[in-house]
Amino acid sequence: MPVKIRLTRMGKKKQPTYRVVVMDSRKPRDGAYLEQIGFYDPRNEPSIVEINNDRALDWLQKGAQPTERAQKLLEISGAWTRFKVDKGEIHTIGEPAAAAAPAAPEHTPEVHVVGGDEPAAAEDAAAEDAPVEEAAAPESVAEAAETEVAEAGEESTEEA
Repeated sequence: MPVKIRLTRMGKKKQPTYRVVVMDSRKPRDGAYLEQIGFYDPRNEPSIVEINNDRALDWLQKGAQPTERAQKLLEISGAWTRFKVDKGEIHTIGEPAAAAAPAAPEHTPEVHVVGGDEPAAAEDAAAEDAPVEEAAAPESVAEAAETEVAEAGEESTEEA
């Protein structure tokens, strides 16, 4: 049975709310579902997204395919990142496995995503370990242009 994670529309006319559900892809949009794993209300500012990440991760590991909108909601909740890390497609947040450098430093932080709060903490930790550039950047575009003109003038006088 092809299983999808998708949205089911709820609410009154012109006031939609959605349930994030797991259902057979051959069923109609508002048909019977296997399990409700979350809730989405786009009308609030900011939008409300509540997803049970453990259940979503369980269904993803069983082979359920999310729709585009459901995948975006799973990314917001952190379940999609946990799934990709567990699957081995992402070694650290924001880095695919194919782009991982073989000569990485020995103290590369290992990422274990447990909830929606840890991806930000892991990114902060990775940012602290990153080398700091020592070259001073010009404060404005005008200063950068003046510096380039001055350097070009010095080179031309040295050649003559």
